[in-house]
Amino acid sequence: MLRLQRTVVIGKRAYHDLVTLPGNKPIVSSGPPGYSGVSGHRVTVFGCTGFLGRYVVSKLGKTGSQVIVPYREEDEARFLKPMGDLGQIVRMEWDIRDEKSIAECLRHSDTVYNLVGREYETKNFDFRSVNAVGPERIAKLAAECGVSQFIHVSHLDASKDSKSKFYQAKAEGEELVKAAFPSATIVRPGPMFGYEDKLLTNMAVWPIWWKLNHGQTKIRPVHVFDVAQALVNLLTHPQYSKTLNLPGPSTLSYEYLLDLVTSVTLQPPSRAPVVPKALANLLAKLGQNVWWPTLSPDEVTRRYIDDADTPGDWEAVGVEPSEIEAHAITYLRRYRSA
Repeated sequence: MLRLQRTVVIGKRAYHDLVTLPGNKPIVSSGPPGYSGVSGHRVTVFGCTGFLGRYVVSKLGKTGSQVIVPYREEDEARFLKPMGDLGQIVRMEWDIRDEKSIAECLRHSDTVYNLVGREYETKNFDFRSVNAVGPERIAKLAAECGVSQFIHVSHLDASKDSKSKFYQAKAEGEELVKAAFPSATIVRPGPMFGYEDKLLTNMAVWPIWWKLNHGQTKIRPVHVFDVAQALVNLLTHPQYSKTLNLPGPSTLSYEYLLDLVTSVTLQPPSRAPVVPKALANLLAKLGQNVWWPTLSPDEVTRRYIDDADTPGDWEAVGVEPSEIEAHAITYLRRYRSA
């Protein structure tokens, strides 16, 4: 007891620095809290180079966690290196179809995040292979390697009955992950906005494609910073075997968001006509012949689907989501003419 009091007074080590994960795996933090400390967690973030992944890695690095960042192309992962202290950001090459490389990336980790996803199909990867089969493979290997916590990011609108193949694949991915890793946590965020997003910035450049359905489609946008913080908070407040819905605080229409973009960028409203769904599908199919990503037919389908009206679980992750109006100027200022 005297030794415990002495360590608490000195500040080197305290009782709360010890956390026991499932399987009796101890996690011991040391040093000052923050970037230069050691949280004791070793985390693998699949999908780390994506829109959400880069913010999750950044926040994990600030807590002193060692983060394994699997990459497909080395240049895409270079910007992640300064997000943690020396030796805390470990880059490893992987392939979603190569079980050996996946196992190498997660076999020393206590927590694994799967943020891998693709909103459009390519000649090498269809919706199911990326959003369902791939996550199942990662979850299965995580269970075999004794990973204590598995966090899988899905989508708020994931449903096997959806008209969208992307949402169908997301729903199947949830089921396959649960079967392979029964205690996995499923996180279902709404459409995210932030730097490099495909919402506000795309509306500023291509407003014509957001006028589909006459702009009446309802969505629940959420700040990517809030979702990233929620995922990081699951390290200290795990929610095993739960499904957490993280929608935005407000339900907004595309028409409202287009007006918001117009008012913030100080540009006149777009005079582009409302494209009929049949014509939009035809143009989207023709766009698949080019090598760069364009609006896909499945994305056209999603522009006619309202976000699921499910309550959020923000209290469980200790985050209060912010409104899109409070941050729009940050991401849209560059589209002003002067």
